Amino acid sequence: MSDLKVNIGSLELKNPVMTASGTFGYGLEFEDFVDLNKLGGFVVKGTTLEIRQGNKYPRMAETPAGMLNAVGLQNKGVHAFVKDILPKIKHYNSHIVVNVAGSKLEDYVETAEILNSEKDIPAIELNVSCPNVKEGGMAFGTSCPAMVEVVKAVRNVWDRTMIVKLSPNVTNITDFAKVAEDEGADAISLINTLLGIAVDAKTRKPKLSTVTGGLSGPAVKPVALRMVWQCYNAVKIPIIGMGGIMNTEDAIEFMIAGATAIQVGTANFVNPAVTGEIVDGMEAWCKEHNIAKISDLIGSLEV
Repeated sequence: MSDLKVNIGSLELKNPVMTASGTFGYGLEFEDFVDLNKLGGFVVKGTTLEIRQGNKYPRMAETPAGMLNAVGLQNKGVHAFVKDILPKIKHYNSHIVVNVAGSKLEDYVETAEILNSEKDIPAIELNVSCPNVKEGGMAFGTSCPAMVEVVKAVRNVWDRTMIVKLSPNVTNITDFAKVAEDEGADAISLINTLLGIAVDAKTRKPKLSTVTGGLSGPAVKPVALRMVWQCYNAVKIPIIGMGGIMNTEDAIEFMIAGATAIQVGTANFVNPAVTGEIVDGMEAWCKEHNIAKISDLIGSLEV
């Protein structure tokens, strides 16, 4: 049997398969389809200081080989998460990662401080790259000085593994990867969604209430692979790759490009059991290709 273990900061994952924030709810929604104990980790939906209702409908639109979303970080807020949700999921033998979002610096810091008092949360994913929030949102992830500020501030109040989720909506992704590393991130995750638009030709109106939204799914995979490879060659901290991963082979490709672990997002909507299938698929793939340790694949792209 192949060794599927990988390390992200101080976390040892039993396998590289994680879920992407915003596509897996709080995990509870997928209990009937996936054994959460089987996963290396799962990332709960974006969590903010206060409750958020999200954007107006319509806020999702199907596109060729993908989808646009403009949900707008709808969630119950960090206090409700700690009080009502965490007790229902903390028993799983899998790493819970909380995606932390905010509209301003103080929101990020206070949310991280609240979560830091909960020892059942081994890691946070700092979401500085959401393209669907009018206040703040993507601004932190597309400005190096702003990103320095927020990563440094959260690092000061969070004492466990901190992952920084990067935006692809920038000129040079490696600049932001280096900022995250320099300011104390234990890992980076990428890519978040690409900014896009869908138009209804009949009505001549946008298909989303917000006009623009975040593009995800197979359409973004080549861009995501390229950015993971670039960051692997620019920083030393682990990379969690995502963007159009639909099956085992996609996941393996991301690891070869430089990812230590992967997150599955849009595919969860198509096949709610896909993450468990990818775990099994990785085991079978390693056996077929005589790979003793899956970690040997990381960054093995020959160029």
